[in-house]
Amino acid sequence: MKVKAFRAWRPTADKVEKVASVPYDVVDAAGAAALAAGNPDSFLHVVRAEIDLPEGTNPYSEAVYDQAKANLNRLMDDGVLIREGEPSLYLYSQQMGEHLQFGIVATCHVEDYETGRIKIHEKTRRVKEEDRIRYVDTQNANTGPVFLAYRDSEKINAVVDSAKGGEPIYKFTAEDGVIHTIWKFENPEELETAFGEIPATYVADGHHRSASAAKVGALRRAANPNHTGDEPYNYFLAVLFPESELKILAYNRVVLSLPGTEAEFLQALEEKFKIESNGISSPRNAGEICMYIKGRWSSLTPKQMPDSSDPVAALDVSILQNEILAPLLGIADPRESNDIDFIGGIKGTQELEKWVDGGRAALAFSMYPTSMEQLFSVADAGLLMPPKSTWFEPKLRSGLLVNTLD
Repeated sequence: MKVKAFRAWRPTADKVEKVASVPYDVVDAAGAAALAAGNPDSFLHVVRAEIDLPEGTNPYSEAVYDQAKANLNRLMDDGVLIREGEPSLYLYSQQMGEHLQFGIVATCHVEDYETGRIKIHEKTRRVKEEDRIRYVDTQNANTGPVFLAYRDSEKINAVVDSAKGGEPIYKFTAEDGVIHTIWKFENPEELETAFGEIPATYVADGHHRSASAAKVGALRRAANPNHTGDEPYNYFLAVLFPESELKILAYNRVVLSLPGTEAEFLQALEEKFKIESNGISSPRNAGEICMYIKGRWSSLTPKQMPDSSDPVAALDVSILQNEILAPLLGIADPRESNDIDFIGGIKGTQELEKWVDGGRAALAFSMYPTSMEQLFSVADAGLLMPPKSTWFEPKLRSGLLVNTLD
């Protein structure tokens, strides 16, 4: 892996809590506006710039990208964000309850993405990819990091452990209770060398951000007759976490309407699954799916399990998609269907009950979390998971460290 230190733009210590924001893709415009209300330093003004434009503004309009650039420049010009004098790498810890994870903030080379050393497990949507390309290209910056995972390395762990005892440059508790701490590594060359021995990393979260960074790099490479591969536009912002510290939660589904009657659906479902009406809302093991319909929770177990040698077909989300959503509910492509929505496991199964009991959905499915080993197996095989197969918590904050392409 080509991992490199970078000259970060970062908040002054007294502004860090005001600047740091949730990622752009976990909140809609109304939610972003509410979170940023009364706080002109919130990084949501950069990553969701439509909140500073008239209500109803198309989020993909030129005005949004121009506003985002102006807002980022303002934070820099006003000294809310300051630039490091020398390239650095950073250690970023997040603590959510008892769960604690340590990631390394660095820049990764787009060539590693293009050649498959940075491995993916999900498709991207063209409209979202084009949106991120325009954000990066217009702002000349990576404003949100890609979340990468790697298989544990004793050498990297030793360097990380030595940094934990130092004085952090930031430590604060966000409004959701997650504790965020950042240290600066004294000797970034150690980690750059250590990552040179890592054969591959995996996109855990940020498929659109990584794809767009590679596309911007390719555009600038094509426009530069003196391209060398060392230019800043060849690198994008990432946080790299060891496999053993990451926590995947379930990514649940709600189906908004039934194509026929409830009785017809349940009869067709019973042909493929053993249905146990037991009130259990969360699967007890892989291979079990929980369904909520008409105020009742039931456990579903396939009567015939898929081929375990196929890492995609063996996923619970694939079983749901291939055996229930597509053939019984008419949801052939969940990326394009308006009849399905996805609920991150952090919200719990109570959120699924609210959707169904409140009439927003006809039924809901509670899933067993995909494992890191399953993610690696799919990516190593060069295959893709169904959309919304993984939900990682805690989420990385935006605005803590920004990488500019100059």
